Amino acid sequence: MTVALELTGLAGKVAVVTGAGRMRAIGRAIAVELARAGCDVVVTGTGRDPSRYPREERDVGWRDVESVAEEIRSLGRRATPAVLDVTDEDAVSALVDQVYAAYGRLDVVVNNAAAARGADRVPVVDLPVDVWDHVLRVNLRGTFLVSRAAARRLVAQGDGGSIVNISSIGGKLMGANMAAYAASKAAVQSLTSSMAKELGRYRIRVNAVCPGVTETGRLDDLPSQTWARYVREHLPLQRAGTAQEVAWTVVFLASEQAAWITGQAWNVDGGQLTVR
Repeated sequence: MTVALELTGLAGKVAVVTGAGRMRAIGRAIAVELARAGCDVVVTGTGRDPSRYPREERDVGWRDVESVAEEIRSLGRRATPAVLDVTDEDAVSALVDQVYAAYGRLDVVVNNAAAARGADRVPVVDLPVDVWDHVLRVNLRGTFLVSRAAARRLVAQGDGGSIVNISSIGGKLMGANMAAYAASKAAVQSLTSSMAKELGRYRIRVNAVCPGVTETGRLDDLPSQTWARYVREHLPLQRAGTAQEVAWTVVFLASEQAAWITGQAWNVDGGQLTVR
């Protein structure tokens, strides 16, 4: 008799997903898919000013992490929306305290918060120091602070756990005009490896997911035909990925079926990178 694969180990667990407030984004998809798998989810965002929402969000009355939390509750799971600056050590510690006060435990942490693409995409000789610092603070310092605060509590909790860091194939391609982003994402992969080696004895697994071209709001900075040409030229599967496809990988890595996987940086990229 053939038994279908079913992901297990997430029912009744508690997850934190940072950077999960945008409507068309990987963070929202991760939070929702973890809820489908049985997790209660704490979703964090930066507390964006609604006047800065993209038009598609304004048109549907989007309310950032509040909307994501409502979506999770509609699936029958508990959800807590929270505004968080991941670069603020005290704020990160307070969030973890809030999670334990509300739920009594923590099991899965997904570091998805990242600096928006913008002024950093210039040649390194033209890259302002404050822009470099901002990208590194959010992408690397933020991942470190959230991971450290969560790991301290996970170790004390004694039940193991899973930390998944959202990196990027940009941290492996290290392309031109993206020095800050590439350096930050490569560093996230190194941080992932070090944490996995330190925390494995406590049954805490740490992995990274490295998305390639994914259909989210982050593609809006270039014309659609530019991205279409890039996809045709570089992706063997000839299409961009979806946020849900990235989310499914995260859910798998957090599940019992991935219990022997740690310290990895998996490419989810339509085949753009095939050897690392």
